[in-house]
Amino acid sequence: MHYRIMGKTGLETSLLGYGCMRFPTLENGKIDRLEATRLLLKAYENGVNYFDTAWPYHGGESERFVGEFFHTTGLRDKVYLATKLPLWAVDKLEDAERIFSEQLEHLKTDHIDFYLLHAVNAARFDKMVELGVVKLLEGYKEEGKIKNLGFSFHDSYETFERVIKYRDWDFCQIQFNYMDEDIQAGRRGYELAKDLGIPLVIMEPAKGGALTNYAPDVNRIFTDAEPDRSVASWAFRWVGSFRNVKVILSGMTKMEQLEDNLKTFDNFEPLTEEESPIVDKLVATVRSRTFNGCTGCRYCVPCPGGVEIPRVFRIWNDYGMYNNAGSAKWAYFHDMKPEARADNCLECGVCETACPQGLSIRENLKAAHSLFESLQKAE
Repeated sequence: MHYRIMGKTGLETSLLGYGCMRFPTLENGKIDRLEATRLLLKAYENGVNYFDTAWPYHGGESERFVGEFFHTTGLRDKVYLATKLPLWAVDKLEDAERIFSEQLEHLKTDHIDFYLLHAVNAARFDKMVELGVVKLLEGYKEEGKIKNLGFSFHDSYETFERVIKYRDWDFCQIQFNYMDEDIQAGRRGYELAKDLGIPLVIMEPAKGGALTNYAPDVNRIFTDAEPDRSVASWAFRWVGSFRNVKVILSGMTKMEQLEDNLKTFDNFEPLTEEESPIVDKLVATVRSRTFNGCTGCRYCVPCPGGVEIPRVFRIWNDYGMYNNAGSAKWAYFHDMKPEARADNCLECGVCETACPQGLSIRENLKAAHSLFESLQKAE
């Protein structure tokens, strides 16, 4: 296993971290504890020492399972446990106190090695500062209940810059992968954290699995270059090539995923100068498969019919790039309100007069909705 020093903490963490949000499950939705135990044990035995969970994972079961596993195996003091404060559940200081106390109970421990403000955005962070939650957690750190204090992030770069400069964080966690260098904190956020001496933990290195398998002709861009490496390994090696990345989280559901990752992170090899252009070629190929050129500028909204046009097109284009029917259906039919979907288009054309890209928005909305309906019917 490849290890790196976690900044000024001096701690040596495994570059591969186990993300505990995608354990295998039974038919009733509960964690398959027998199989999940096999996964955690194999990960530990092969050098993984950073395990990341959170209050909401698996409906609250993840923290409890992780705590029980490391307690019953006697391995608690041999690993680093990370969990997070659910900011959306904190409306007063007492909420944060109660939740933290319960998390210690769930994890069967008297301290948390890496504790994060979960899913920070501008509004949530301002609220935590105003309520005194950040000071509360700093107090827990002084008491030794928290060893390292950080935050996970989902917002714009501008918000990231404000949050990361607010105090001297021990670490922070951002989304970062070769398809999303300009999303959220992104490459600029990486560089800022490096300049500030704040080590990074990376989530979504494979974009929730989207970067682990493409259409066959796209996969061949990687497999022809390196027949013995998996498509997934390129995503992890790209992220790990950045030296201020200290832990790369992977939510491993199956043993074969864990075994493939262990192969990648044993004797870890960053991308070479010859391999970087291969990644660039794949990125360009995948992006060329979008259905239209929507940039998300939002000149087309508000729509008189209530359609969330940029969001519809983002889901549509993501499907074009990744061919992930399950994600597309969920994003369109579950995450979007019915009144915001493409079939509510009034065909008034207001959006098209405002679109800087000159897109045929009305026709594109029809095409997008037709595609999503066909995916739904194909179940």
